[in-house]
Amino acid sequence: MTQDEGAQEGHQTPADLQQGRVPILSTLAMAAVAIAVGVAGLTGCVDGLTNLGLAADDTSHGVGPDPALPAPQASLIPTVNIAEATGWAGDAKPQAAPGTQVRPFAKGLDHPRWLYVLPNGDVLVAESTPPKGEGAGGGLKGFVMGLVMARAGAGTPSANRITLLRDADGDGIAETRRVFLANLYSPYGMALVGDQLYVANADSVMRYTYIEGSTAIDQPGVKVSDLPGGPINHHWTKNILASKDGDKLYATVGSNSNVGEKGLDNEAGRAAIWEIDLKNGEHRIFASGLRNPNGLVWEPATGTLWTVVNERDELGDDLVPDYLTSVQDGGFYGWPWSYHGPHVDPRVKPQRPDMVARALKPDYTLGSHVAPLGLCTTEGATTLPDRFQHGMFAGLHGSWNRRIRTGYSVIFVPFQAGKPSGPPVELLTGFLDRNGKAQGRPVGVTVDKRGGLLVADDVGNAIWRVTGAV
Repeated sequence: MTQDEGAQEGHQTPADLQQGRVPILSTLAMAAVAIAVGVAGLTGCVDGLTNLGLAADDTSHGVGPDPALPAPQASLIPTVNIAEATGWAGDAKPQAAPGTQVRPFAKGLDHPRWLYVLPNGDVLVAESTPPKGEGAGGGLKGFVMGLVMARAGAGTPSANRITLLRDADGDGIAETRRVFLANLYSPYGMALVGDQLYVANADSVMRYTYIEGSTAIDQPGVKVSDLPGGPINHHWTKNILASKDGDKLYATVGSNSNVGEKGLDNEAGRAAIWEIDLKNGEHRIFASGLRNPNGLVWEPATGTLWTVVNERDELGDDLVPDYLTSVQDGGFYGWPWSYHGPHVDPRVKPQRPDMVARALKPDYTLGSHVAPLGLCTTEGATTLPDRFQHGMFAGLHGSWNRRIRTGYSVIFVPFQAGKPSGPPVELLTGFLDRNGKAQGRPVGVTVDKRGGLLVADDVGNAIWRVTGAV
């Protein structure tokens, strides 16, 4: 959680941080938040304040290749400003940018998180919430996080399945829906290599034989590799991407904490992107220091791996910016000892100047607490206007711990010569209503076989399809 920046009695100072007083204050703060949650139903510190545009004066900083970052802020009571999940009423839908239109590709799903388009055009949807007893961790903070997730719409049992959607007549609406794989364990990422479909559960990568055109897989899967799982499994979502030659998978594994406060022994193999050898299941850490990486893509001009990362909390409304970055083999990106390159996080003990010196700056920050999850390139997005070509789309799930809510949109980041070349442009907005309640929250994004952009909405329980306006 970020922390309320308002001046108040008991406000923490940088000296407090340096002297290691955060654990006790954090516990007291979480107790206060727990009471507020129970009494006020988690209405938030400034409920209803909403940022619907990236250009707002108080949120536009923290976006770009080298933003000016404010000094860390801390307070006794962290900000908790989660948007209550309501879903879409009637025929309501997100707002598409001028020159584009949005329609429902499928509705009535159960927390659709991630999308994968098969070679024949069928769309796979991972319907998933955190594993029971995992995700938030234990103790008071875990209890509060459970309440936060419930208000955000993620407190229900996981469907633990992948659903197949088929639009055979090409009208932009899936008329066929089948349970493709059932009895999974909070599934998320998917990747097809030849006739082998790989699925990332919350604790493992599984392999299934896929027959093109089939609408279900009934045969049991084979475990390819374990992934860090419970009993805490704070960042439970695991995404995967196949290498171009099909020999390896790259898997995202988020941290087990905000800044290592559960002990670094609980962070083994985490805050990293794994490289898994599909011949033998062995893995190595491809890149580390990435607090919670999610979307993965190959940038088409350079063939470089890119990801979006959710950064740390509780340093103020405007720290630390989440980001989009290329990923270097062997690269270290700072977590938990520093952020945005050399900016030291004084809460982490013991300090590691040697690790700070190694930390790479991300290529492009997207703003603080916007929660980027989905990521795809514009390759094949033939139905969208020219201004939405040559770049990447990102699904911003939206803040739950900022006084003015940010994110809750799908953005386009233009690229040139393999790098971001301009400010983000909002493609899809309106996920928050005028009262600051969440009608939807975007997660996975991908381009379908007919050139439209598909967006998974895990609060609206829908898949939206964005195309150029007719």
